Amino acid sequence: MAEINNEKAINESLGNSNSSFSIKKFLFDNMVTTLFVILCIGGAIASKLPIFFITNELLIRITRNSFLVLALIIPVLAGMGLNFSIVIGAMAAQIAIIIVTHLGITGILGFLSCAILSVPFAIVFGILIGKLLNKTKGQEMIASMITGFFANGLYQLLFLFLVGTLIPMKNKVLMLSSGIGVRNTIDLKAIMYSLDKIWKVPVSKVLILSGLVIIAYGCYKLYIGNKNDFKQISKVKQIVISISGVVLLLIGFMFTYPSVLPKNLKILANLKLPVVTAAAVVVLCIFNVVIVKTKLGQDFRTVGQDKHIASVSGINVNRTRLIAITISTVLAAWGQLIFLQNLGTLNTYGSHVQIATFAIAAILIGGASVSKATIGQALLGVILFHTLFIVSPKAAKELFGDAQIGEFFRNFLAYGVIGVSLGLHAWKKTLQTMKK
Repeated sequence: MAEINNEKAINESLGNSNSSFSIKKFLFDNMVTTLFVILCIGGAIASKLPIFFITNELLIRITRNSFLVLALIIPVLAGMGLNFSIVIGAMAAQIAIIIVTHLGITGILGFLSCAILSVPFAIVFGILIGKLLNKTKGQEMIASMITGFFANGLYQLLFLFLVGTLIPMKNKVLMLSSGIGVRNTIDLKAIMYSLDKIWKVPVSKVLILSGLVIIAYGCYKLYIGNKNDFKQISKVKQIVISISGVVLLLIGFMFTYPSVLPKNLKILANLKLPVVTAAAVVVLCIFNVVIVKTKLGQDFRTVGQDKHIASVSGINVNRTRLIAITISTVLAAWGQLIFLQNLGTLNTYGSHVQIATFAIAAILIGGASVSKATIGQALLGVILFHTLFIVSPKAAKELFGDAQIGEFFRNFLAYGVIGVSLGLHAWKKTLQTMKK
């Protein structure tokens, strides 16, 4: 009964927040996202880069990075904040890659071997992280960040000193000339594009199919809404979704017949989407939606809302939090595999270092916060964050004559947006407390 009451309370609070919609409130809640939309548009114009180049690069980056960003959602749902320890999941993936590369397994079989082998490492790491974060309730983000630094030290000790001494390994391609330690850079010919090259489809067909699915979804929601007397804001939302589906459908048809496009846009018809990689991202999105509707997902939400109420309701809070962080760690390992198979090169001691920072910056730019993150915010954040990454060096060169300024700006964005978002979250909490 307590669980049912908790679920009703959550749904009522969500309903109340939907009904109190206003433009002022929307802009206040999405000020970071709005700022970055303006920056992206301005940067794209200032950079003078061809639309095809920006779109092609963005498509690659979306399919390459989205899985990692989506791996952050479940810990936020469980009230554990932004999981900086996904860097440890990335380490699990890299350990698996080095083992599989040493064994000489190539192609899609090599990729699947990495995915399977990374799971036990990620589960063990996730359990250890979860136990630590259960001891540091209320300070999970800083604890996970420091844990990532500590784990990085152990990771470097493993591959710099233990491999070749305590761990016997003879491989001229992987090992340093001294026979102790793994090389700094490893060419991932074995698994390069193993997922991306399986099946590629013209973007026009993807847009048409996506448009049809979105229109069907919007119309279905409108039909259900009319039967159940949904709030006006919900109807407007579904109409906007349906219209966006129509727009995607029209754009897809235009790309199918490029003769109707202007000359500078015809080349966009040549864009192709790696279907299997995109499908992996879609499957993770579906997983995040489905898990919320399960008993475990409801436990995540209840623990995230109030740990005391969850405990009184009979939920094992520590176990639930541990499961959330373990799932996130496993997903981060798979996300790193998708990232590296597209990149084609493994920087043994550096590929994982910035993973957490960039993923968290992306989800925050999309409008997420320490206490709330959705799939839409994650994907929007990836688009905005990487659009700025693409255009900022060229924009800086056009505006200031030095592309290096754009590189500095990108690093400033990654760290600055995290600081600003955390500051805004604290400010909003203070305002809410004052209103009470």
